[in-house]
Amino acid sequence: MLYALLYPLHTTYSAFNVFRYITFRTLLAAIMALSISFVLGPWLIARLTSLQIGQQIRPDGPATHLSKAGTPTMGGVLILFSLTFATLLLADLTNPYIWLAVGVTISFGLIGFVDDYRKLSRRNAGGLTGKQKLGAQCAVATVTAFLLAAIPGFDTTITIPFFKDLRPDLGWWYIPFAVLVIVGTSNAVNLTDGLDGLAIGPVMITGVTYLIFTYVSGHAKIAEYLQVNYVAGTGELAVFCGALAAAGLGFLWFNAYPAQMFMGDIGSLSLGAALGIVALMSKQEIVLVLAGGVFVAEAASVIFQVASYKLRRKRIFRMAPLHHHFELLGWPEPLIIVRFWIVSIICALGALSTLKLR
Repeated sequence: MLYALLYPLHTTYSAFNVFRYITFRTLLAAIMALSISFVLGPWLIARLTSLQIGQQIRPDGPATHLSKAGTPTMGGVLILFSLTFATLLLADLTNPYIWLAVGVTISFGLIGFVDDYRKLSRRNAGGLTGKQKLGAQCAVATVTAFLLAAIPGFDTTITIPFFKDLRPDLGWWYIPFAVLVIVGTSNAVNLTDGLDGLAIGPVMITGVTYLIFTYVSGHAKIAEYLQVNYVAGTGELAVFCGALAAAGLGFLWFNAYPAQMFMGDIGSLSLGAALGIVALMSKQEIVLVLAGGVFVAEAASVIFQVASYKLRRKRIFRMAPLHHHFELLGWPEPLIIVRFWIVSIICALGALSTLKLR
Protein backbone atom coordinates (compact mmCIF):
# COMPACT_ATOMS: atom_id res chain seq x y z
CA MET A 1 0.00 0.00 0.00
CA LEU A 2 2.74 2.45 0.96
CA TYR A 3 4.67 1.37 -2.12
CA ALA A 4 1.69 2.12 -4.38
CA LEU A 5 1.00 5.44 -2.64
CA LEU A 6 4.51 6.82 -2.18
CA TYR A 7 6.61 5.54 -5.07
CA PRO A 8 4.57 7.39 -7.77
CA LEU A 9 5.50 10.61 -5.96
CA HIS A 10 9.17 10.15 -6.87
CA THR A 11 8.65 12.19 -10.04
CA THR A 12 7.85 15.19 -7.84
CA TYR A 13 9.87 14.38 -4.72
CA SER A 14 13.05 12.47 -5.54
CA ALA A 15 13.34 11.16 -1.97
CA PHE A 16 10.48 8.75 -2.65
CA ASN A 17 12.56 7.06 -5.34
CA VAL A 18 14.02 4.94 -2.55
CA PHE A 19 10.80 2.91 -2.52
CA ARG A 20 11.70 1.39 -5.87
CA TYR A 21 14.44 -0.64 -4.22
CA ILE A 22 13.47 -4.05 -2.89
CA THR A 23 16.33 -3.94 -0.39
CA PHE A 24 14.98 -0.74 1.21
CA ARG A 25 11.43 -2.02 1.40
CA THR A 26 12.63 -5.35 2.82
CA LEU A 27 14.47 -3.54 5.60
CA LEU A 28 11.46 -1.32 6.26
CA ALA A 29 9.10 -4.31 6.32
CA ALA A 30 11.39 -6.08 8.81
CA ILE A 31 11.48 -3.04 11.11
CA MET A 32 7.72 -2.69 10.89
CA ALA A 33 7.01 -6.37 11.60
CA LEU A 34 9.40 -6.33 14.55
CA SER A 35 7.89 -3.14 15.95
CA ILE A 36 4.34 -4.48 15.67
CA SER A 37 5.37 -7.66 17.49
CA PHE A 38 6.97 -5.72 20.35
CA VAL A 39 3.99 -3.39 20.71
CA LEU A 40 1.20 -5.96 20.47
CA GLY A 41 2.96 -8.86 22.21
CA PRO A 42 2.24 -7.87 25.85
CA TRP A 43 -1.37 -7.01 25.00
CA LEU A 44 -1.87 -10.36 23.25
CA ILE A 45 -0.42 -12.30 26.19
CA ALA A 46 -2.74 -10.48 28.59
CA ARG A 47 -5.70 -11.07 26.29
CA LEU A 48 -4.99 -14.77 25.84
CA THR A 49 -4.57 -15.14 29.60
CA SER A 50 -7.87 -13.40 30.33
CA LEU A 51 -9.64 -15.67 27.83
CA GLN A 52 -7.96 -18.71 29.43
CA ILE A 53 -6.46 -19.77 26.12
CA GLY A 54 -3.79 -21.98 27.66
CA GLN A 55 -1.60 -24.77 26.31
CA GLN A 56 -2.90 -28.33 26.63
CA ILE A 57 -0.13 -30.82 27.43
CA ARG A 58 -0.02 -34.36 26.06
CA PRO A 59 -0.13 -36.87 28.94
CA ASP A 60 2.38 -39.14 27.15
CA GLY A 61 4.97 -36.37 26.74
CA PRO A 62 7.99 -35.63 28.94
CA ALA A 63 7.04 -35.03 32.58
CA THR A 64 8.95 -31.72 32.57
CA HIS A 65 6.32 -30.27 30.23
CA LEU A 66 3.48 -30.58 32.72
CA SER A 67 4.49 -27.28 34.33
CA LYS A 68 3.83 -25.53 30.99
CA ALA A 69 0.13 -26.31 31.06
CA GLY A 70 -1.93 -23.15 30.91
CA THR A 71 0.74 -21.01 29.23
CA PRO A 72 -1.03 -18.76 26.69
CA THR A 73 -1.06 -20.36 23.23
CA MET A 74 -2.17 -19.37 19.72
CA GLY A 75 0.49 -16.67 19.84
CA GLY A 76 1.12 -17.40 16.18
CA VAL A 77 -1.59 -14.86 15.45
CA LEU A 78 0.99 -12.21 16.43
CA ILE A 79 3.41 -13.50 13.80
CA LEU A 80 0.71 -13.74 11.14
CA PHE A 81 -0.59 -10.23 11.77
CA SER A 82 2.89 -8.65 11.85
CA LEU A 83 4.00 -10.55 8.74
CA THR A 84 0.85 -9.85 6.73
CA PHE A 85 0.52 -6.19 7.69
CA ALA A 86 4.16 -5.36 6.93
CA THR A 87 4.08 -7.28 3.63
CA LEU A 88 0.87 -5.72 2.35
CA LEU A 89 2.09 -2.28 3.34
CA LEU A 90 5.49 -2.43 1.65
CA ALA A 91 5.36 -5.04 -1.12
CA ASP A 92 4.25 -4.44 -4.69
CA LEU A 93 0.66 -5.69 -4.57
CA THR A 94 0.49 -6.09 -8.33
CA ASN A 95 2.90 -9.02 -7.94
CA PRO A 96 1.06 -12.38 -7.98
CA TYR A 97 3.80 -14.12 -5.98
CA ILE A 98 3.13 -11.85 -3.00
CA TRP A 99 -0.57 -12.64 -2.96
CA LEU A 100 0.11 -16.36 -3.31
CA ALA A 101 2.61 -16.33 -0.42
CA VAL A 102 0.27 -14.36 1.84
CA GLY A 103 -2.74 -16.45 0.80
CA VAL A 104 -1.21 -19.85 1.53
CA THR A 105 0.22 -18.57 4.83
CA ILE A 106 -3.14 -17.31 6.05
CA SER A 107 -4.97 -20.41 4.77
CA PHE A 108 -2.69 -22.76 6.70
CA GLY A 109 -3.02 -20.42 9.67
CA LEU A 110 -6.79 -20.94 9.55
CA ILE A 111 -6.30 -24.72 9.57
CA GLY A 112 -4.05 -24.30 12.59
CA PHE A 113 -6.63 -22.05 14.25
CA VAL A 114 -9.34 -24.71 13.92
CA ASP A 115 -6.95 -27.32 15.31
CA ASP A 116 -5.99 -25.11 18.27
CA TYR A 117 -9.61 -24.16 18.94
CA ARG A 118 -10.68 -27.79 19.11
CA LYS A 119 -7.89 -28.57 21.55
CA LEU A 120 -8.96 -25.70 23.78
CA SER A 121 -12.68 -26.39 23.57
CA ARG A 122 -12.18 -30.06 24.42
CA ARG A 123 -9.59 -29.28 27.10
CA ASN A 124 -7.16 -31.89 25.81
CA ALA A 125 -4.22 -32.12 23.40
CA GLY A 126 -6.31 -33.67 20.61
CA GLY A 127 -7.50 -31.27 17.91
CA LEU A 128 -8.28 -32.15 14.32
CA THR A 129 -7.70 -35.79 13.44
CA GLY A 130 -4.67 -36.56 11.32
CA LYS A 131 -6.85 -37.24 8.27
CA GLN A 132 -8.82 -34.00 8.72
CA LYS A 133 -5.70 -31.88 9.07
CA LEU A 134 -3.85 -33.55 6.20
CA GLY A 135 -6.91 -33.38 3.96
CA ALA A 136 -7.34 -29.65 4.53
CA GLN A 137 -3.64 -29.02 3.99
CA CYS A 138 -3.57 -31.00 0.75
CA ALA A 139 -6.66 -29.20 -0.55
CA VAL A 140 -5.15 -25.75 0.04
CA ALA A 141 -1.75 -26.83 -1.29
CA THR A 142 -3.28 -28.30 -4.46
CA VAL A 143 -5.14 -25.08 -5.27
CA THR A 144 -1.95 -23.15 -4.54
CA ALA A 145 0.10 -25.39 -6.84
CA PHE A 146 -2.31 -24.90 -9.76
CA LEU A 147 -2.34 -21.12 -9.23
CA LEU A 148 1.44 -21.07 -9.09
CA ALA A 149 1.82 -23.08 -12.29
CA ALA A 150 -0.64 -20.71 -14.01
CA ILE A 151 1.43 -17.57 -13.35
CA PRO A 152 2.79 -16.27 -16.69
CA GLY A 153 6.50 -16.97 -17.02
CA PHE A 154 6.59 -19.60 -14.29
CA ASP A 155 7.69 -23.05 -15.48
CA THR A 156 7.54 -26.49 -13.94
CA THR A 157 11.27 -27.16 -13.81
CA ILE A 158 13.05 -27.78 -10.51
CA THR A 159 16.60 -26.96 -9.48
CA ILE A 160 18.99 -29.69 -8.34
CA PRO A 161 21.60 -28.28 -5.90
CA PHE A 162 25.24 -28.37 -7.01
CA PHE A 163 24.28 -29.23 -10.64
CA LYS A 164 23.81 -26.07 -12.70
CA ASP A 165 22.69 -27.86 -15.87
CA LEU A 166 20.37 -30.37 -14.23
CA ARG A 167 16.90 -28.82 -14.22
CA PRO A 168 14.30 -31.50 -14.94
CA ASP A 169 10.86 -30.40 -16.10
CA LEU A 170 8.19 -32.24 -14.09
CA GLY A 171 5.28 -31.12 -16.25
CA TRP A 172 2.00 -31.99 -14.53
CA TRP A 173 3.93 -33.96 -11.91
CA TYR A 174 4.93 -30.55 -10.59
CA ILE A 175 1.50 -30.25 -8.92
CA PRO A 176 1.88 -33.24 -6.53
CA PHE A 177 5.52 -32.25 -6.02
CA ALA A 178 4.49 -28.74 -4.94
CA VAL A 179 1.82 -30.16 -2.64
CA LEU A 180 4.44 -32.41 -1.04
CA VAL A 181 6.80 -29.48 -0.45
CA ILE A 182 4.16 -27.22 1.11
CA VAL A 183 2.42 -29.84 3.25
CA GLY A 184 5.67 -31.56 4.20
CA THR A 185 7.32 -28.34 5.35
CA SER A 186 4.21 -27.24 7.23
CA ASN A 187 4.05 -30.46 9.22
CA ALA A 188 7.81 -30.58 9.78
CA VAL A 189 7.75 -27.14 11.41
CA ASN A 190 4.72 -28.23 13.42
CA LEU A 191 6.63 -31.25 14.77
CA THR A 192 9.60 -29.05 15.66
CA ASP A 193 7.46 -26.74 17.78
CA GLY A 194 7.85 -28.62 21.05
CA LEU A 195 10.20 -26.51 23.20
CA ASP A 196 10.34 -22.82 24.06
CA GLY A 197 11.72 -21.00 21.02
CA LEU A 198 12.84 -24.21 19.32
CA ALA A 199 10.82 -23.84 16.11
CA ILE A 200 10.88 -20.07 15.64
CA GLY A 201 14.69 -19.93 15.62
CA PRO A 202 15.14 -22.20 12.56
CA VAL A 203 12.11 -20.53 10.92
CA MET A 204 13.86 -17.15 11.15
CA ILE A 205 17.17 -18.58 9.93
CA THR A 206 15.51 -20.34 6.99
CA GLY A 207 13.49 -17.19 6.27
CA VAL A 208 16.67 -15.11 5.97
CA THR A 209 18.19 -17.82 3.76
CA TYR A 210 15.26 -17.59 1.37
CA LEU A 211 15.32 -13.81 1.52
CA ILE A 212 18.68 -14.15 -0.23
CA PHE A 213 17.45 -16.87 -2.61
CA THR A 214 14.38 -14.88 -3.68
CA TYR A 215 16.36 -11.71 -4.24
CA VAL A 216 18.90 -13.60 -6.35
CA SER A 217 16.28 -15.48 -8.39
CA GLY A 218 14.39 -12.27 -9.11
CA HIS A 219 17.45 -10.27 -10.21
CA ALA A 220 18.29 -11.04 -13.83
CA LYS A 221 21.98 -10.05 -13.71
CA ILE A 222 22.79 -11.77 -10.41
CA ALA A 223 20.87 -14.89 -11.44
CA GLU A 224 22.78 -15.02 -14.72
CA TYR A 225 26.11 -14.53 -12.94
CA LEU A 226 25.40 -17.28 -10.40
CA GLN A 227 23.77 -19.45 -13.08
CA VAL A 228 20.56 -19.98 -11.15
CA ASN A 229 16.99 -19.95 -12.44
CA TYR A 230 15.77 -16.42 -13.08
CA VAL A 231 12.11 -16.05 -12.18
CA ALA A 232 10.86 -12.55 -12.98
CA GLY A 233 8.99 -11.02 -10.04
CA THR A 234 10.22 -13.32 -7.28
CA GLY A 235 12.62 -10.67 -6.00
CA GLU A 236 9.60 -9.01 -4.40
CA LEU A 237 9.33 -12.02 -2.10
CA ALA A 238 12.40 -10.72 -0.26
CA VAL A 239 10.01 -8.24 1.38
CA PHE A 240 7.83 -11.13 2.53
CA CYS A 241 10.82 -13.11 3.83
CA GLY A 242 12.22 -10.09 5.65
CA ALA A 243 8.89 -9.50 7.35
CA LEU A 244 8.63 -13.21 8.21
CA ALA A 245 12.06 -13.32 9.86
CA ALA A 246 11.47 -10.09 11.78
CA ALA A 247 7.98 -11.11 12.91
CA GLY A 248 9.55 -14.34 14.18
CA LEU A 249 12.22 -12.37 16.02
CA GLY A 250 9.58 -10.24 17.70
CA PHE A 251 7.67 -13.36 18.73
CA LEU A 252 10.85 -14.95 20.08
CA TRP A 253 11.10 -12.09 22.59
CA PHE A 254 8.04 -13.59 24.30
CA ASN A 255 8.63 -17.23 23.33
CA ALA A 256 12.23 -17.55 24.59
CA TYR A 257 12.77 -19.90 27.53
CA PRO A 258 10.82 -19.76 29.78
CA ALA A 259 8.07 -18.95 27.26
CA GLN A 260 5.39 -16.39 28.05
CA MET A 261 3.32 -17.74 25.15
CA PHE A 262 3.40 -20.47 22.52
CA MET A 263 2.66 -20.08 18.82
CA GLY A 264 0.29 -23.06 18.57
CA ASP A 265 -0.62 -24.74 15.29
CA ILE A 266 -1.88 -21.43 13.95
CA GLY A 267 1.75 -20.35 13.88
CA SER A 268 3.70 -23.53 13.11
CA LEU A 269 1.48 -24.76 10.25
CA SER A 270 1.36 -21.35 8.57
CA LEU A 271 5.09 -20.62 8.90
CA GLY A 272 6.01 -24.02 7.48
CA ALA A 273 3.67 -23.46 4.53
CA ALA A 274 5.19 -20.00 4.00
CA LEU A 275 8.68 -21.46 3.74
CA GLY A 276 7.44 -24.18 1.40
CA ILE A 277 5.73 -21.85 -1.05
CA VAL A 278 8.68 -19.43 -1.08
CA ALA A 279 11.03 -22.33 -1.84
CA LEU A 280 8.84 -23.31 -4.80
CA MET A 281 8.55 -19.81 -6.19
CA SER A 282 12.28 -19.12 -5.96
CA LYS A 283 13.08 -22.46 -7.68
CA GLN A 284 15.06 -23.59 -4.64
CA GLU A 285 12.76 -26.43 -3.63
CA ILE A 286 15.24 -29.27 -3.15
CA VAL A 287 17.73 -27.16 -1.22
CA LEU A 288 15.00 -26.58 1.37
CA VAL A 289 15.89 -30.06 2.66
CA LEU A 290 19.31 -28.64 3.58
CA ALA A 291 18.24 -25.14 4.61
CA GLY A 292 15.53 -26.60 6.85
CA GLY A 293 17.70 -29.46 8.07
CA VAL A 294 16.38 -29.22 11.63
CA PHE A 295 12.80 -29.59 10.41
CA VAL A 296 13.78 -32.56 8.24
CA ALA A 297 15.52 -34.27 11.15
CA GLU A 298 12.51 -33.78 13.42
CA ALA A 299 10.07 -35.13 10.84
CA ALA A 300 12.36 -38.03 9.90
CA SER A 301 12.72 -39.03 13.56
CA VAL A 302 8.94 -39.45 13.81
CA ILE A 303 8.73 -41.43 10.54
CA PHE A 304 11.57 -43.76 11.51
CA GLN A 305 10.25 -44.19 15.04
CA VAL A 306 6.78 -45.19 13.84
CA ALA A 307 8.13 -47.46 11.08
CA SER A 308 10.56 -49.18 13.43
CA TYR A 309 7.93 -49.82 16.07
CA LYS A 310 5.42 -51.19 13.56
CA LEU A 311 7.96 -53.44 11.83
CA ARG A 312 10.18 -54.51 14.74
CA ARG A 313 8.27 -53.50 17.87
CA LYS A 314 11.37 -51.57 18.84
CA ARG A 315 11.95 -47.83 19.14
CA ILE A 316 14.96 -46.06 17.69
CA PHE A 317 14.66 -43.01 19.93
CA ARG A 318 13.56 -42.72 23.53
CA MET A 319 10.78 -40.46 22.27
CA ALA A 320 10.01 -38.68 19.01
CA PRO A 321 10.23 -35.98 17.70
CA LEU A 322 13.99 -35.79 18.10
CA HIS A 323 14.09 -32.97 20.67
CA HIS A 324 12.18 -35.17 23.13
CA HIS A 325 14.87 -37.84 22.75
CA PHE A 326 17.50 -35.40 23.96
CA GLU A 327 15.24 -34.27 26.80
CA LEU A 328 15.00 -37.84 28.05
CA LEU A 329 18.78 -38.16 27.77
CA GLY A 330 18.96 -35.44 30.39
CA TRP A 331 19.86 -32.43 28.24
CA PRO A 332 18.50 -29.17 29.72
CA GLU A 333 15.86 -27.54 27.54
CA PRO A 334 17.86 -24.33 26.82
CA LEU A 335 20.85 -26.48 25.73
CA ILE A 336 18.72 -28.39 23.22
CA ILE A 337 17.22 -25.19 21.84
CA VAL A 338 20.51 -23.35 21.32
CA ARG A 339 22.23 -26.38 19.80
CA PHE A 340 19.36 -26.89 17.37
CA TRP A 341 19.68 -23.22 16.40
CA ILE A 342 23.40 -23.70 15.79
CA VAL A 343 22.69 -26.71 13.57
CA SER A 344 20.11 -24.61 11.70
CA ILE A 345 22.68 -21.88 11.04
CA ILE A 346 25.15 -24.46 9.73
CA CYS A 347 22.44 -25.88 7.45
CA ALA A 348 21.59 -22.40 6.18
CA LEU A 349 25.24 -21.70 5.33
CA GLY A 350 25.39 -25.02 3.51
CA ALA A 351 22.27 -24.12 1.54
CA LEU A 352 23.67 -20.72 0.55
CA SER A 353 26.88 -22.37 -0.60
CA THR A 354 24.90 -24.02 -3.40
CA LEU A 355 24.74 -20.61 -5.10
CA LYS A 356 28.43 -20.89 -5.92
CA LEU A 357 29.24 -24.60 -5.69
CA ARG A 358 27.87 -25.73 -9.04
